[in-house]
Amino acid sequence: MIAADKRKAVFLLHEEGMPAREIAQRLKLSRNTVRTIVAQAGAMPPSVRAAKQQVDVELLQRLYQECDGWIVRMHEKLVEEAHLKLTYPTLTRMLRELGISHPREERCARVPDEPGAEFQHDTTTYTLELLGRRTRVVGSLLYLRYSKRRYLKFYRTFPRFRMKCFLHEALVFWGYAARRCIIDNTNLARLRGTGAAAVIVPEMAAFSAHYGFEFVCHELRHPDRKAGEERSFWTTETNFLPGRSFQSLEDLNRQALEWSTVRMDYRPQTKAKIVPAKAFEHEIGFLTALPAHLPAPYLLHERDTDQYGYIAFNGNYYWVPGAQRDQVKVLEYGDRLKLYRARECVAEYPLALDGIKNAQYRPEGQPPPRHHAHNRRDRTQAEEKHLRNAGAAVGAYLDFALPKKGIQRHQLVRQLLGLSRRMTPELFVRSIERAHTYRITAAATIERIAGLFLHQGLGELPRPEVDEAFRERAAYQEGALTDPPDWSLYQDHE
Repeated sequence: MIAADKRKAVFLLHEEGMPAREIAQRLKLSRNTVRTIVAQAGAMPPSVRAAKQQVDVELLQRLYQECDGWIVRMHEKLVEEAHLKLTYPTLTRMLRELGISHPREERCARVPDEPGAEFQHDTTTYTLELLGRRTRVVGSLLYLRYSKRRYLKFYRTFPRFRMKCFLHEALVFWGYAARRCIIDNTNLARLRGTGAAAVIVPEMAAFSAHYGFEFVCHELRHPDRKAGEERSFWTTETNFLPGRSFQSLEDLNRQALEWSTVRMDYRPQTKAKIVPAKAFEHEIGFLTALPAHLPAPYLLHERDTDQYGYIAFNGNYYWVPGAQRDQVKVLEYGDRLKLYRARECVAEYPLALDGIKNAQYRPEGQPPPRHHAHNRRDRTQAEEKHLRNAGAAVGAYLDFALPKKGIQRHQLVRQLLGLSRRMTPELFVRSIERAHTYRITAAATIERIAGLFLHQGLGELPRPEVDEAFRERAAYQEGALTDPPDWSLYQDHE
């Protein structure tokens, strides 16, 4: 629409005798528009509005509830099903006037982008394929607002301890920290209250003080207060995750570190084409430098040493050097374990890789322990594979008889393997087939079935293998020259 001042200028130039073509060239209008404005004497034409449509209020309320407040879907149903010629802006205006929908809350106050002022932290969940399985992981991302630097890492779970480990790792990697950390109203750092009235957990407040920053919660329903963080997750979903494959959680984090701290550091960001690495060089003068050798956060656990010298931790077993079998203190860091006895660190281990359980670890350079850890789960995958190789009938029976998991599964596998070694393969397969037919799962009953076949002449026990050259052995010939045993002690005296 042509503004009123511009219409008035067109009409005044026309009255001064300027041709319509020159007016159009000067004011960047078409000649037809100039002629129309001159015909209207430079006045604004009256707006002609179509007759106001009447829509049933109950219908709007019902559709609003059915569509869960999604007005776009309401508009589709009104046009396609109710056959109403209603535009989308008209529908939104009607919903506001009737009080059915509410206008969106105003965005949060705009905060100036100052160097060294703040960084932002948040998490989100993804479902990715790791080790051939769809796995839920938690992505944690730290965003330095002024220089646009990022640090991304993924976890299986993200409790408060993992949050502290992540912040320590990211800030130590940068070497500097801003004055504030903007977070949402998460219970990981917030004790009570929301927004400006939020009270931070004393543990997290003390943690942040070591690094020279403080946690600040944004107001409810104001995620745009950390818009850079939200945009970073969008970039992760559209730039990092597509087209990449991950073999394990460690491989995922290795690629995430390279993408967030190398590739994105030297890629121009925003319309201003800011390069984070160069902007960070300028921002360093406004950030808080972290002290050297800043201690990492840890959790304290107490474990008893078993009779074989191991402690159990998170499904794995770690050797405790020395002959003592008393209680030790375990310090769990983000990437390693430290074992202390009487205030002395006796061993240090890297944390087991993701997905590894029931493994045994010992310090490098020391001889392996003589025994396995107490209560260590003894898997039977190899024994089960050996049984299945005996034939399809045995494999079908194992599918029927073996529990999905538990001690009973491993016990039955070992019992069946023992039976297979005490009889011929043909007799073992026939016994298994009969047990499957009658749905028998007890190894003792299967052994009695094999004995029944033997009595009926339907099988035979394997003959022992005897080396016929045993008489030529030196040990046999030496024993042949000894005195015969004295059996008189075992004779009955009357």
